[in-house]
Amino acid sequence: MQLIQLGQTNLQIPPIVFGGNVFGWTLDEAASVDMLDDLYRRGFTAIDTADAYSRWVPGNSGGESESIIGRWMATRQNRESITLITKVGYDMGQGHKDLSAKYIPKACEDSLRRLQTDHIDLYFSHFDDERTQPEETLRAYEQLVQSGKVRN
Repeated sequence: MQLIQLGQTNLQIPPIVFGGNVFGWTLDEAASVDMLDDLYRRGFTAIDTADAYSRWVPGNSGGESESIIGRWMATRQNRESITLITKVGYDMGQGHKDLSAKYIPKACEDSLRRLQTDHIDLYFSHFDDERTQPEETLRAYEQLVQSGKVRN
């Protein structure tokens, strides 16, 4: 599959990014793994998820999609061939959407743990946060990039 440059990043990705929103609620783990295996075989190696997927489902707390993807990558030992995209900012129990410099590093650590990886290839805001100035959010992202936990 021909890869394309993702904007001004150093990422080369397939022309279609798979959205992992369905993992952990619409698809159970076995069906999710089957889908990930099939996508991977076909060359679709860019996967988008979010810390919030699927918090809105009764009985779920968020992070279900990231956890399934993390277990799949660990089992298949294919992390270095995956472009991993995830998002932050949803209300994960703190009572509001949050893109503060205090919250983003914690959310990133939680995502890294669920994804069973030491870095995220592309990390971005899922929702606006009217309580936090954009400069504060950008500084938090900058610190994560400088630490190597986030690449872009």
